[in-house]
Order: sequence, then C-alpha cells, then structure tokens
Amino acid sequence: MSTGMIIALIVIVAAVVVVAAVLTLRAKGPHGGRDLKRRFGPEYDRTVARHDGDAKAAERELTERVERHGSLRERPLDASRREQYEARWTAAQERFVDAPREAVAEADRLLAELAAERGFPDGGQYEEQLAALSVHHAHHVHGYRNVHRVARVGAGGQDGDRSDTEEMREAMVEARALFEDLTSSTRHRGAKADRTERGEEAAADGGTRSNGHHESRGHLPWALNRRHAKGS
Repeated sequence: MSTGMIIALIVIVAAVVVVAAVLTLRAKGPHGGRDLKRRFGPEYDRTVARHDGDAKAAERELTERVERHGSLRERPLDASRREQYEARWTAAQERFVDAPREAVAEADRLLAELAAERGFPDGGQYEEQLAALSVHHAHHVHGYRNVHRVARVGAGGQDGDRSDTEEMREAMVEARALFEDLTSSTRHRGAKADRTERGEEAAADGGTRSNGHHESRGHLPWALNRRHAKGS
C-alpha cells in the first residue's frame, strides 16, 4: 500500500472518530437525555407521548427548541403594566361565572399578549410562541396550550353541559400558573414552582363571587385549591 493510501485511510478514520465523538457529546450534552428531561419536566413526557413513545425523536424536537429559543432574554414588565394585566385577569375570572367561554377566550388572548410583551414571539405565531415558552416556562406552558385549545373549540359555540364547564374551569386553573409566572419577577419563580408542585397554588372556582377588590394573586376571585377544582 502506498504512502498516499495510508495517509488517506488515516484521515478517513480520524474523521469518523471525530464525527462519532461529536454525536456522542451532543447526545449526552446539555440538550440531551437526562438534562432535557430535567429541563422540560412534564413537557418532556408530553413530547415523548406525542411521538408515540419515541424518546429519541422527542429529544431531537426539544433540542431544536432549545437551539432556536434558548438565547431569548425576557423583557422586564414594569409595575404599571403588571397591574393592568392582573386587573384584566381578575376580570376574566369574575366573568367566568356568567360567561365561561368568553372568560377562557380572554385568558387565551391575555397570555398571548403578555408573552409577546415579555419578548416571546408574537401571539399571531402561536406554535412558535408556545415552543419558546416551553423552553423558558416548561412546567407551566401546558396551561397555555390547554386554554388555547379550549378557546378554539368553544369559539362561536354555545355553553355546553357541566363537563364542558369543568373542562373550561380546569383550563383557566392551569393557564393561571403560566400567567403568574410571566407577571412575576425571576427571583420569585423558584418559590412559586415549589408551591405549584405541592398543589397549593390558588385557582378558579366558578361557584364563588368576588367583592371586586384585588389584594394579591393569592386571593383572586373564586380562588380555591387546584385539587378541589378538579374534584368538585
């Protein structure tokens, strides 16, 4: 074998080794496997389920989301804007008693507007906005997905039976977690995530009226424990 052939083989083997090393590092790196599951939490499981249990396909999708949106920096929300959003959310909760579909639609619009103001893709690009939110608010993004789905299903329809109302109420409950995350400062998110995991986050109850005063997010109208909301 000539010297040229030997050199060529060495180059080919080295290239194969480098490519294999890069693929291995990528699979085990910050965007793969266990780290992805830790970062995305329940969103990881939902994505795997959507890919019919194919974890590799799900991880490729989640990795692509991180690469596309991971560098996004959320814009701050000043106090006056935060108060405006909170007042609108409170009004939507109060409206749920008499007009649940309209309340859910308003919650959907509010989340889209709020996310855009915080620096996420515009609400007109729902799928892209949702993907970006899933990278930065993975534990709460399903609330937006659910309220958006319910709002679209109910658009133009009439109020249905009790099960429909319960579904809408649960959508509002889940959506509120993301709303609070987007209106709170970064330093408060860790404590809020802990409260959510313990099931202590206050949520909506269509059977109770508010006196109209907004003292804090922990005492919003028709507030009740998430477990009670789902079991009532």
